[in-house]
Amino acid sequence: MNNPPSDSESPTPGQQVITACAFIHRKVNDEHTVFMAKRSDTKKFLPGVYGIPGGHIEYGEEVPAGLKREIQEEFAMDITLGDPFAVFTYTNEIKGSHSVEIIYFATFVDPLENIVMNPKDHSTYNWFSEKDLPQTFVSEKDVDDDEVKAIYRGFALLNGQTLKF
Repeated sequence: MNNPPSDSESPTPGQQVITACAFIHRKVNDEHTVFMAKRSDTKKFLPGVYGIPGGHIEYGEEVPAGLKREIQEEFAMDITLGDPFAVFTYTNEIKGSHSVEIIYFATFVDPLENIVMNPKDHSTYNWFSEKDLPQTFVSEKDVDDDEVKAIYRGFALLNGQTLKF
């Protein structure tokens, strides 16, 4: 059986795709921050957009293992995963597929100075606090985007807030 391409751009019309992302967080001066990377401008799907890192889970791959693999491929870093805290779906018009995205809490295991970005995937990265988010999403993503909502949810959970749905 041929596995469908697992990147965000290769066509997979009518396919269901599983993606996983890592809400990699740390606390600096009593403030929670999240690691986000800016997608390369050469990407067809969401070029130049900041987001939490992750990617497509390969056929037969366990979701946590696939997410760890993606972070290793994109940043040469190992992570420790916590609990998943958000799940949503979206349509990738470039691939013609429907994606189910699962977001996990995570922390880096390796020292931050060891981050090596794959320039095909990302152009830069930074750590953002919750108050930084509105000016971070000035592109195709906005407050109604499910990933943006999930990032806010991650901050709320880190801050011990009770959420209602």
